[in-house]
Amino acid sequence: MTMDPITERSRQVTRRSLLKSGANGLGAMALGSMLGREALAGGISARDVPHFAPKAKRVIYLFMNGAPSQIDLFDYHPKMRELHGIELPESIRQGQRLTTMTSGQSSFPCVAPMFDFKRYGEHQTWVSELLPYTARIVDKITLIKSMNTEAINHDPAITYINTGSQQQGKPSMGAWLSYGLGSMNRDLPDYIVMISRGRGNFQALYSRLWGSGFLPSEHQGVKFRSGKEAVLYLTNPDGIDAGTRRRMLDGIAKINEAKYEETHDAEVQARISQYEMAYRMQTSVPDLMDLSDEPESTFELYGEDARKPGTFAANCVLARRMAERNVRFVQLFHRGWDQHNNLPGEIRDQCRDTDQASAALVRDLEQRGLLEDTLVIWGGEFGRTIYSQGALTENNHGRDHHPRCFTTWMAGAGIREGYEHGETDDFSYNIVRDPVHINDLNATILHQLGIDHQRFTYPYQGLEQRLTGVEEPHVVRELLA
Repeated sequence: MTMDPITERSRQVTRRSLLKSGANGLGAMALGSMLGREALAGGISARDVPHFAPKAKRVIYLFMNGAPSQIDLFDYHPKMRELHGIELPESIRQGQRLTTMTSGQSSFPCVAPMFDFKRYGEHQTWVSELLPYTARIVDKITLIKSMNTEAINHDPAITYINTGSQQQGKPSMGAWLSYGLGSMNRDLPDYIVMISRGRGNFQALYSRLWGSGFLPSEHQGVKFRSGKEAVLYLTNPDGIDAGTRRRMLDGIAKINEAKYEETHDAEVQARISQYEMAYRMQTSVPDLMDLSDEPESTFELYGEDARKPGTFAANCVLARRMAERNVRFVQLFHRGWDQHNNLPGEIRDQCRDTDQASAALVRDLEQRGLLEDTLVIWGGEFGRTIYSQGALTENNHGRDHHPRCFTTWMAGAGIREGYEHGETDDFSYNIVRDPVHINDLNATILHQLGIDHQRFTYPYQGLEQRLTGVEEPHVVRELLA
């Protein structure tokens, strides 16, 4: 899709002509720029996507930052009880690369889950006692037990699953969707990020994880905070009223449009549209964030933590409110799953923080008729080893990073209900059936949004860049209803 100079010039002229035609007001002109950006900016156009009828209109991604232990939550094998305490066989490890945190260990004793598992639902799916609420919705979700990635450390792994590359600088999934599909609500960003903090070890989160990379900057995620000011610098300072702000924006727009006439830099137009979005958000964001109109039944469903701003439960309620307002992509990062020691205590706390609200979100969306076109995803960047990190003790053992297999679940928007995909060995160490690479997962997510991941590209640095990378990932059709 690389464009020759004449084509590129003609697109710039067309865009400029469109902007000039909106002479009835600079606010209208900026809006016209925003609505027309996909059609005129090069790369993907509004006519290109969706490629076919979508099942999903929006996505809510519950990202468990730090890597939940699949062994202690979902990927249970009864034989694990017999394996407790034995040395991990080399035939299972197969020379796997180890992190520096366990590469110096002289012994790798296996640790069975310290929690009870029971079978739930029509298909008798194993679920840990730590997830009683998720167990109740197991017939509504698909469990993918064969997720895998090449990355073995947190930052490259989180970057990889969010952007399709372990290297920094690529657009995040939410930015890709904002660019390709555009907005369904002109008063809120296409892509919103919220972060909650659990009670474990915290991995760093950087804004590039929801950045726009080489795409226009207006498509980057907007981080909503839990404090008095949900979006920084959105509130007018003392002495500035709405009318004054409007006149200021109109004046700035004149300057920016003159700059665009001179440089034809798409980022100038991105700046105009972002100013206009901020102006509209001054009204829409306070209304969105105010939970006072939620009935008591909401807090009974999501739990008492939903009353506390900044908690995972409160963010799940907000995610549902964003879905009601047609925000395209909402991503909740919950920190604290990096359990290299004291795993039994810390994972119990993490599940208390997230289990009820995660399940409540699915149930709430369903009862409001939103689950049929909202795709909900729950998972982290990789899994955990069956062998113990540090001393093998009842209450203080940990588990190291494990990219070879981990578990993710999905619900809604044409995803199969009550289904388990993939299988691991009795050590939950190697995949023995139906592997799903993280790029396969992303290709499947795009598919549910009506996008062919192979055609969803953007020309940059001489390559047709895409979210799913340069390998050959595939849509996992077994996951689809």
